[in-house]
Amino acid sequence: MNRTIAIVATSLCLPFCLPAEEAPKFRPDGDLAAIFKSFDKNGDGKVTKEEAGNAAWFDRIDLNRDAEITREELATVAKIYLARRAGGLDGGLAVPGGAAAAVDVPLRQGPKILKAADQGVGRLLPDAKFTDINGKSGKLSGFKSAPALVIAFTTTSCPVTKKYAPTLARLEKEFGARGVKFLFVNPTASDSRDSIKAAIKDHGFAGRYVHDRDGKLTAALGAQTTAEIFVLDAARTLVFRGAVDDQYGLGYSLDAPHENYLRDALAAVLAHESPAIAATAAPGCALNVGDDVRRRTLDSQQSPASTSNRLLTSAPTGITYHNRISRLIQNNCLECHHAGGLGPFSLETYAEVKAHAGMVRKQVDREVMPPWFAAPGKAGEPSHWANDRSLSEPDKRDLLAWLASDKPLGNSADAPLAKKFSSQWRIGEPDAVFQLPQPVAIKAEGTMPYQFVTVDTSFPEDRWVSAYEIIPTAREVVHHVITMVHAKGSTPGDQPEATEGYWAAYVPGNSWRVMPAGFGKKLPAGATISFQIHYTPNGKATTDQMRLGVKFATKPPDYSVHVLALPQIRLNIPPGEANHVETAEQRVPYNLNLTAFMAHTHVRGKSFKYEVTYPDGRHETLLDIPRYDFNWQLRYECAETKRIPAGSLMKITATYDNSRENPANPDPTKTVRWGKQTSDEMMIGYMECYTPNAKPAAPVAAR
Repeated sequence: MNRTIAIVATSLCLPFCLPAEEAPKFRPDGDLAAIFKSFDKNGDGKVTKEEAGNAAWFDRIDLNRDAEITREELATVAKIYLARRAGGLDGGLAVPGGAAAAVDVPLRQGPKILKAADQGVGRLLPDAKFTDINGKSGKLSGFKSAPALVIAFTTTSCPVTKKYAPTLARLEKEFGARGVKFLFVNPTASDSRDSIKAAIKDHGFAGRYVHDRDGKLTAALGAQTTAEIFVLDAARTLVFRGAVDDQYGLGYSLDAPHENYLRDALAAVLAHESPAIAATAAPGCALNVGDDVRRRTLDSQQSPASTSNRLLTSAPTGITYHNRISRLIQNNCLECHHAGGLGPFSLETYAEVKAHAGMVRKQVDREVMPPWFAAPGKAGEPSHWANDRSLSEPDKRDLLAWLASDKPLGNSADAPLAKKFSSQWRIGEPDAVFQLPQPVAIKAEGTMPYQFVTVDTSFPEDRWVSAYEIIPTAREVVHHVITMVHAKGSTPGDQPEATEGYWAAYVPGNSWRVMPAGFGKKLPAGATISFQIHYTPNGKATTDQMRLGVKFATKPPDYSVHVLALPQIRLNIPPGEANHVETAEQRVPYNLNLTAFMAHTHVRGKSFKYEVTYPDGRHETLLDIPRYDFNWQLRYECAETKRIPAGSLMKITATYDNSRENPANPDPTKTVRWGKQTSDEMMIGYMECYTPNAKPAAPVAAR
């Protein structure tokens, strides 16, 4: 391969393997046909790995894994890369199927200090016009009598901005007394007027509020996220741009901020000084406005035939919202993202998808959504997991390209049937419901310690449960729930979860379970049920009084379902350590029929792995989670029962990030040990299995 071809191939492929800051620039004016032809030595319209000189980038372009690259595959990869770079998506770019590259993409994102000049600090901002929610027009120069103007981007749907609403209200009141003005800008077109009015009333916002439905004010300022703050002095000079503070970000919350960027910036401006930190990233829901700005710029500077312009503005051939994307969203997103669902905003309509396109694209590109963190199996193998939520390669490719395009709507005749969602029990009407005796008060801000609540049962005999479901009354603030069953006469709380496992569990997207026919969980006579609940404040105080519903089997099942726990309770995580490894091993005393896994650590958890060494010396990785996310403690259901013979050695390995680079870290100076609170740590490898009950029946495949 000659040097010219090597440079072009590198520019095409390395961005999918390296973080954005290490990736070389892609040449948007490159002639893809000429590039392809230079590799296609025999002119058969396909490039083999040998023709590519066994280049490391070959597998990144061979999307269907058939050991050959076609012109279409090369064009698809180029299109996705151009679209992503145009959208300013952050590092760790990975083509569909390239999950390994995503390992380096952080699941948690907090504010990072940026070079102020690169963010426009020190420049005169345009005298942008706006119309507030009350219909009154204005422009930025109208605030010139104030010593400073805070332009705060906010929404009623983005979870990060909802958490920041009380902080903004306090800062507005504090600095408003010193003449500082606040202008609130909501860039999400699908947020309703009623929800905006409610937010203004609930939080007591005094400043003018702009619902920037057409995106003109957002585009004029160049805002990138829904949580971004702009501070202008009286001459409309930008003096600060970034985050309010570091208390909240993508994938984490702290009880209190370590850094107060906005407060410090305003104090500096009022003292006629420059802020010590004048620019940061502002983690929030990504905005899509930048794409439109780039398109208008490109349209004015380039011919319609320009390759880069065409790739940025065109959706994949024939793909529209109605004929492809709507079904993709239905199948992968709407379970949570529907009105009244677990997701922070709905994606049921074209308008909603378009309004949140920037954040959808960001989260799909980071491989955070749909939530699925198990490492993929070998190429060509079927998934090992019955509940695999990961996007297929074609789905991810088409969705990202459409989101980065002009988002064609298409013909409504091609639209799918609308999905219907019930607020009722997913398991059907329960035979018994156990509700918390009193509502639990959840505060508006910060974090909360785990709540421990018990409910007594009154059944005089043992019961067998065939299905269960946990329904909070305030789903938006419930992170996870572990329920345990305590035999009559025992003291709730004396049954350690580290050794006894759990009876039922709730995490977003995993709140109910219907067991296969012939399987059940035992509920002993007169038992007490305990709820260990992790609540996550979201900016508005509320209460929750969750319920556990169960359905009973009509007869004792053939198999009893249990949850085992393999813990490492002797944790010793040094301060400042970014990649601390802990392990735990246990010899299996009897034959195990494993059907599911659920890994558990707290906010410093970085990765988790289950392994087994069989009695004959064979070694197997049962589950590898290279990017563990505390926010999504998923249950990984085996597609087939995993049979582990007695004498096998089970091993779990977890990696912890106790450094300052982990934005969720409560205290990077602390040596961290085992504890139940989020500020402590845990390491538990839960494993679900079944054992014959009274009369064994033929084995049933795991579901």
